[in-house]
Amino acid sequence: MLRMSDRLADNLHCVTVEIAAACSRAGRSPDEVTLVAVTKYTELVWVRRLIELGVRNLGESRPQQLLERAEQLPSEVHWHMIGHLQRNKVKPVLPRTVLIHSVDSLRLLERISVLAAELSLRPRVLLEVNVSGEASKDGLMDTELIAQWDAIQAVPNVDVAGLMTMAPLTSDSSVARRVFRSLRQLRDELATRAATHIKLTELSMGMSGDFAVAIEEGATLVRIGSRLFEGL
Repeated sequence: MLRMSDRLADNLHCVTVEIAAACSRAGRSPDEVTLVAVTKYTELVWVRRLIELGVRNLGESRPQQLLERAEQLPSEVHWHMIGHLQRNKVKPVLPRTVLIHSVDSLRLLERISVLAAELSLRPRVLLEVNVSGEASKDGLMDTELIAQWDAIQAVPNVDVAGLMTMAPLTSDSSVARRVFRSLRQLRDELATRAATHIKLTELSMGMSGDFAVAIEEGATLVRIGSRLFEGL
């Protein structure tokens, strides 16, 4: 247990240092970037230790596991839904999450709106964009998002807080950089056409292998899993 605890603390420290270094290179404050620890496939004891170390934002890809762990872990945890969300799984997730990163269609956003009204909630959401155009990835294409932007803004009962994407799995950081830069530019373009109630402040991009590049390109949320739990 001690070895696990020490290793987890070391991993968290290294990630925190890398976040600060990336912010420094970009002329940003580390306070502008939120670490979302991705806890899928991890043992509950590891997650508890991460919370003891001060991590408060946890991300889950599967609704059922998010709900189960929300019951098992302290109430001060802020849960992020980061994986694909089916419309029939929305209702139980809404009261448990501070942010849904993965709204990948107008239909899903409209479903969230209807259920939010029923539950007297106003959830914060991010629109997932398939910037890379990979068939294996979920998300709106950038052209699709631009075409639907007026309809998206008209959906009530939700706060569209920004955009999310995933870069291709590659060791070439320039590929990830292009994807992240494109998402930031798309956000900036949409912001020029945004209604006054739409504040596109969040960019969720960057995972264990590319979060430093994402921060340099403007990420405000980085989703990190394997880097935190490696060696356990």
